[in-house]
Order: sequence, then C-alpha cells, then structure tokens
Amino acid sequence: MLRYYIFAAAILLLDQATKWLVMKKMHLYESIPLWEGVFHITSHRNRGAAFGILQDQRWLFILVTCAVLAAIVFYLMRIGKSQPMLSWSLALILGGAIGNLVDRIRFGEVVDFLDFRYINFAIFNIADSAICIGVALMLLVTLRQSEGESEGAAKEKLVQKAGDSQ
Repeated sequence: MLRYYIFAAAILLLDQATKWLVMKKMHLYESIPLWEGVFHITSHRNRGAAFGILQDQRWLFILVTCAVLAAIVFYLMRIGKSQPMLSWSLALILGGAIGNLVDRIRFGEVVDFLDFRYINFAIFNIADSAICIGVALMLLVTLRQSEGESEGAAKEKLVQKAGDSQ
C-alpha cells in the first residue's frame, strides 16, 4: 500500500523539480527548441484548467482538487492491494493533482513547459501528464473489468441453459 504513496510522492517531486528549473532558468514565454518545430521547452503559466478554461478561478480549483484528493486517498485505502492496476492509476492522479495544487497555492497559477508544437497542443507539465496517464489507465482497467464481467455473465447463462436442457 505504501508503494502507491511513494510513487505519487516521486511524481510530485519530479513535477516540482522540473517546474522549479523552468522558473529559475527561463524567462516567462521563453522557448528552448529541443527539436525545432516539434518539441520545445516553453516557460508558460496557466491560471485556469486544461487548455486555459476557467481563468482566474484559483479558489474553486483548490477546493475541487482537495475534494478529489480526499476521494482518491479514500478509494486507494479501500481497494488497497486488491486491484493493483487501479491503485497505480490512482497514484498517478494523486501525484499529479498534488503537483498542480502546490502551484495554485504558492503562485495562483500552474507552471507549464512541455510544448509539442508539431501537433499544436496545449503547453503542459509533468503533473498534467501523470493525471492523463492515470485517467487513461483507470479507463482501461474499468473497461477490461466490464468486459470480464460481461464474459462471465455470458458463460454463466450458457452453463445454466446447458443444465436446463439436460
């Protein structure tokens, strides 16, 4: 159980360390091309949510994030080791959510810097990546469980019909 919290803490540390480097070494809106026209490190700030929506709603985001974090910790404690893939997905979301929460509390905005220009995508950070990967993993686990339950129910019906016909 502790390993999921350690993993979340590692994500938080990586997120905060990379944001610190960007803030200390780069000017706001400065961009360093690592692969010209494809991927840049760009110092950017976001006062809203994904893609800049709901700008300047700092306290709303802080309150919602705290509620989500409480739910994640509760659920993680509840499922424990019984569903490891779901627990890893929650740990990813937990670490990422805390990373962005720290920014909102300290600066009133989130520090972003990963800039994929080739696909003209929003600038984001390590925390955002962890949250997205965690949500994707959670969806995958949930879909696979649903398929397994559907297959199990179908097999049960076949066995029941076979028993009824005898």
